Amino acid sequence: MDTAETVSVDQDALESMMVRMTADVMQRLNQSSTGAPLEMSKAWVYQRPEQVKRLGENCAPYYVGWFDPDRRRHGKSFGPGPGSKREAYRFRRQVEAELLTGTYGTNYNRQWSQFRAEYEKHVVKLLKVKTQQGIRAALDTFERIAKPGRVSNIKTMTIDLFIAARHEEKSQQSPGRISPATVNKELRDLKAALKKAWKWKYLLEMPDVNMLKEPKKLPCYVLPEHFEKIYAACESARLPRGVTGYNAPDWWRALLLLIMLTGWRIGQALALRRDDVNFETGEVFSHAEDNKGGRDMKLVLHPLALDGLRRLRGFTALIFPWPHHERRLWHEFLCIQTAAGVRPDRKDHYGFHDLRRAFATMNADRLTPDALQRLMQHKDYQTTQGYIAMARQLRPAADNLYVPTIPHIGVS
Repeated sequence: MDTAETVSVDQDALESMMVRMTADVMQRLNQSSTGAPLEMSKAWVYQRPEQVKRLGENCAPYYVGWFDPDRRRHGKSFGPGPGSKREAYRFRRQVEAELLTGTYGTNYNRQWSQFRAEYEKHVVKLLKVKTQQGIRAALDTFERIAKPGRVSNIKTMTIDLFIAARHEEKSQQSPGRISPATVNKELRDLKAALKKAWKWKYLLEMPDVNMLKEPKKLPCYVLPEHFEKIYAACESARLPRGVTGYNAPDWWRALLLLIMLTGWRIGQALALRRDDVNFETGEVFSHAEDNKGGRDMKLVLHPLALDGLRRLRGFTALIFPWPHHERRLWHEFLCIQTAAGVRPDRKDHYGFHDLRRAFATMNADRLTPDALQRLMQHKDYQTTQGYIAMARQLRPAADNLYVPTIPHIGVS
């Protein structure tokens, strides 16, 4: 009676044979399609003869050698013994697979946490503090929802699923869901990070990042009559407190006048130093690191804005010191508006950026586009054009309409 014969198969040798057979098939396919032979880079396991002779085969270390795509030779040692031999063969298979798939020399197998650490160290750390905070918040949100493992696992579908889940979350600042504008802001930060991951070869291809469609809402700006009431209501301000030489009403009146008459962002105004103001000539200097435009700027203040600054006779380096939490700045501005009895039509209260929009709206027809761009410190001219278009949309046009002459009809 015949008996079954047991055949022992070396698993490492079998896997190696499969890799080489795959390489041979790919090479033949390439030759048939291009007509030119393709020399495949290969890896091999070996022991050095002199070490085998001196130490013996069981004590001599194993090595893996290979040629990279540029035909440069490389090698790696794994030590002696059966365990090291298995590690060497395993590493050889990994190298050959990377050479076959075109992922050799990349960070393809790296984890998202590793990429993020490098991204924050080499890219995010160089940006302004506010920008850093926004990027970290966006990446935290992506990690919480998408839970990425390896960076190479992030595909277009990963981004689409993240967008769908994020858009369904509830807003913490207003009733309803997260706004498309908030999601798009996070997507812009995420897209910049993924683009860097692609350039650093963490990704084989850049996934698509499709922005949500944002509703075209009419922008809001501080109406002139509302500004007058807010300016008068600054008398009710209680903060800042504890700054020698300052009182809160003068602090707020000077700040609001400065923004209204320059179009500066709130961060730029709060960063204004006393040494940067020439109270004799009215010139003021804004440092590149203090404004979003990233450019040094000098301009002459309107006399009203200059008079407001003269009232702040403190001894601090900053014109507008704020020794309280940042949130209290916005809360105090809200309290002033409440005391003034004003409220915009389409939202609960004004923000500081609405003062900047007021500057653009009221001056769009008084200044040339180039002058408006310089004063508002826009890097892109299209941004200034957007403010001009917004101003023409918001400014009342009824006075310029044709009005037909109609006969007076008395009431009987």
